Amino acid sequence: MAQLLLVEDDKTIGKLLADGLQTNGHHVTWSRTGLTALREAERRNFDLGLLDLGLPDLDGVEVCRQLRATQPGCVLVILTARDAEIDAVVGLDAGADDYLTKPFRYAELLARIRAHLRRGPVPAAPAESHVIGELVVEPAARMCTFAGHPISLRAREFDLLARLAADADFALTRETLIADVWDQNWYGSTKTLDVHIAILRRKLATAIADHRTDPAGAPRITTLRGYGYRLDSPRSMPVNSPAKFVSGEQSHECGTAS
Repeated sequence: MAQLLLVEDDKTIGKLLADGLQTNGHHVTWSRTGLTALREAERRNFDLGLLDLGLPDLDGVEVCRQLRATQPGCVLVILTARDAEIDAVVGLDAGADDYLTKPFRYAELLARIRAHLRRGPVPAAPAESHVIGELVVEPAARMCTFAGHPISLRAREFDLLARLAADADFALTRETLIADVWDQNWYGSTKTLDVHIAILRRKLATAIADHRTDPAGAPRITTLRGYGYRLDSPRSMPVNSPAKFVSGEQSHECGTAS
């Protein structure tokens, strides 16, 4: 029986979720405020947390950040009425592993919970390191550096970058990335992949801007419309062109020009 922490201030929604999850075999601790949720997290360990961002006392993002600090092994899923991508990015940056936008299908929520609980702890990674220009990804040590400087990544962000790096310069479908990084039986939208890619691009861009020593040593993540993503190594890009992290209809230059 999985131990779930539900943080939802709406009485009707909270009761429906708590009752439904308990019917499906989970033990649910329901908190209606951020403070009570944090107190519960100090008293016991949880396998998974469902967190609404719009709480009456504390901002849900701050609650997420504190839960991640006190419960590093707990899967955190944001449930929010905020549908802007920036809210999802901020939540994932704060330590969340996934998010669902209200209204959502209950069947999808159950499937997401099953997928996250089935995944369990991060499996032992192969020892082989991946070197893409000045970017080094070391799965065994779960470390990532650019020009010798560490890049701070959440567990899922690291898994995604490591998967891309393992097949650098090769196109990977969205389905492949979701199956390998999340779960092969993933149910529902793959939007979470796009949000994690956006976070990776931003963190890589910051590392490149701060620590670039070789203009030709900056890799990029390229969007392949209707297909997936590819991590391009410097040798596959024109030397004098700026590295562009393509997202939607825009390209974001990452400062490879001297």
